[in-house]
Amino acid sequence: MPFYRISSTTHPSWPSIVKHSIKPRDSLGFDHFFIKHSEKSGHKDVIISPDVSTCEDCYREVMDPHDHRYHYPFTNCTNCGPRFTIIMDVPYDREKTTMRDFPMCPECAHEFEDPMFRRFHAQPNCCPECGPHTTLCDLEENVYPGMGHQFLKEGKILAVKGLGGFHLVCDATNGESVAALRRRKVREFKPFAVMCKDLDVAKRYCHISPQEAELLESPAHPIVILERMSLDDLPPETAPGINTLGVMLPYTPLHHLLFDEGLETLVMTSANISDDPLIIDNDEALKKLKGIADYFLLHNRKIFNRCDDSVAAVVGGEAQIFRRARGYVPLPVDLPVEPPAVMLGCGGDLKSTFCMTKGRGAYLSQHLGDINHYGNYQQFLYTIPRFETMLDVKPEVVVYDLHPDYLATRWAKGLKVARGLNGAKRLQGSKELNGDKGLQETSVKGLQKIGVQHHHAHMASCLAENRVTEPALGVVCDGTGYGLDGAIWGFEFFAGTPANLERMAHLSYLPLPGEITIKRPSRMSFAYLYELFGDAGLKYAQRYLPELSREEQQVLVRQLENRFNTVLTSSCGRLFDAVSALLGICTKVQYEGQAAIEMETLADVKAAGTYSFELCTGSRPYTLGVRGIFQGILADLSDGTPVSEIAGRFHSTIAEMIIMVLKKMRENTGLNLVALSGGVFQNKLLFLLLRRRLAEEDFRALCHKKVPTNDGGVSLGQVYIASEVIRKDVSCHSIQDLED
Repeated sequence: MPFYRISSTTHPSWPSIVKHSIKPRDSLGFDHFFIKHSEKSGHKDVIISPDVSTCEDCYREVMDPHDHRYHYPFTNCTNCGPRFTIIMDVPYDREKTTMRDFPMCPECAHEFEDPMFRRFHAQPNCCPECGPHTTLCDLEENVYPGMGHQFLKEGKILAVKGLGGFHLVCDATNGESVAALRRRKVREFKPFAVMCKDLDVAKRYCHISPQEAELLESPAHPIVILERMSLDDLPPETAPGINTLGVMLPYTPLHHLLFDEGLETLVMTSANISDDPLIIDNDEALKKLKGIADYFLLHNRKIFNRCDDSVAAVVGGEAQIFRRARGYVPLPVDLPVEPPAVMLGCGGDLKSTFCMTKGRGAYLSQHLGDINHYGNYQQFLYTIPRFETMLDVKPEVVVYDLHPDYLATRWAKGLKVARGLNGAKRLQGSKELNGDKGLQETSVKGLQKIGVQHHHAHMASCLAENRVTEPALGVVCDGTGYGLDGAIWGFEFFAGTPANLERMAHLSYLPLPGEITIKRPSRMSFAYLYELFGDAGLKYAQRYLPELSREEQQVLVRQLENRFNTVLTSSCGRLFDAVSALLGICTKVQYEGQAAIEMETLADVKAAGTYSFELCTGSRPYTLGVRGIFQGILADLSDGTPVSEIAGRFHSTIAEMIIMVLKKMRENTGLNLVALSGGVFQNKLLFLLLRRRLAEEDFRALCHKKVPTNDGGVSLGQVYIASEVIRKDVSCHSIQDLED
């Protein structure tokens, strides 16, 4: 029998070797290779694989009319297939996955037991004789043959149960079908992702670099944000108002089988209602998607861990993850130093993830959505104990955001130990939040709860994934984060280490007139105009903000003057909103970041010059003023300067503002390393402008690659800060509510 050696340089393409060692052992006299059955022990130390896209060998079998797995949607092997979405417990054995409902037939069992087969110990192994199967039906549960090709070609909408949940699917080239899906899902502007049959089809619609092709075809098969060749190739309803398209390739045999000669590009959007969690259950799909889907392609393999599609992009030649889920979770991110205790970072409120540590590994959950929605909050609650089971750990330190109204914060601050009838302990929130009446609650002995400022966590997240322990400068450009002074921060400059960060500068505060302003950028623009220019600002508003009635403007004036229902903010996201509305680009936001995304789309990347701005260095933290920016924009608008040129100049100005502050900070601290974080840095134009200027000024720049720069990475920063504060036994002004 041949001897196979797997090392850090010679191994199958998809695994990631975390550590390896060579230990000599005496021969035990075995005459063949085998894997022993798992035995119960008091210690579980197995890293669970993420779900892996279909390998070339399995694809060939599925497409081979002579193979007994021909057109079988659940074909997989050791190198591909479901993992995280079906795992119920560890060790990773079939009886601890949702495949336990499907005993292997003799042929599959032979493949599973023979080390010469590539399906040797592939726990999800199955075939048409013994595995799951699909059912195509309508709302009345009338059953139809096939995969639904005929219905898609007729312009119908299918609900398709995939790997980590349901998708809503239609022919992306059929404008009426795409428009119908948008109406039925009540999703007016947020772009749809599409799935292309293969890379060649994707290249018809988008510019695809070698790095982007590699990312599309990587084992994770994420949605990749690509620049479109033309806005006319697909119906405008696919991605309204923007010049990019989220594209993915088929990552399961079922997805490959959705395509035929007449279907090469499909809209593939998550099947959820009103930002609730992704639907994973057949009966729930039939009930909740009534009126949205015309037909349902179901299957009978249960999904244990729902998992959205990951979203990524190639920026400056490097891949960045914007939503970390299928294909990446639950692989760990190594921390620079092993924490002194098991930690749970609860994350934020939007784009939520939590992070649990084991040893040096930081295990981020899959994208959980916005947990201010009840369903997503429930998903947060039941996913935490699943990670505890999977990692075989119990958190000793719980870290949360300082915003008092975040549900994860309220859960963490009310955390108790729950004793079940069998006496086992597990973390639970208070009764008010989870309604678990079958539990007796007692205080957690020795459990530490630590609150961490939102933007400090952003910066620490970037330092953590880059394994940095040395002091650094930090720039966090974000939308919303509760500040240490009660204001809403969002354009922040820091210096120091995770255990000792100082706020060095920020955007000048401006009153945010009510939470509704986040959805209506014109109100933010009005606030800037009135606060900066007084009565003259009213004249500008009447000219450039026609969507605000005179009556609403008068109400806003009284609100701003009396500081009624306002909160001070230094948010970079709100600044982008204000300028987008002033330029007439986006005055009503339907999804997070829409105003900035549409302004970036229109921006002329070759626009020359920058606007003036003010840097006040009389005391720390320094403040950045934007009066000069608005004066310049208003002058350009009056002169008839194209909006695209103004938008491009604004982006360049923001980059220059950041550079000027960083140079001043470098003078003060001697630090030259800069960590960039925050959701605004998903803006590709701004990010590339800033990276170029940082290089020109000889700064060393760090950015996110393994975890999102948006709030999806905050939980990692939370555990890193808390770990360093406890490990070094220091006080830190970024931490409040430290309690035992």
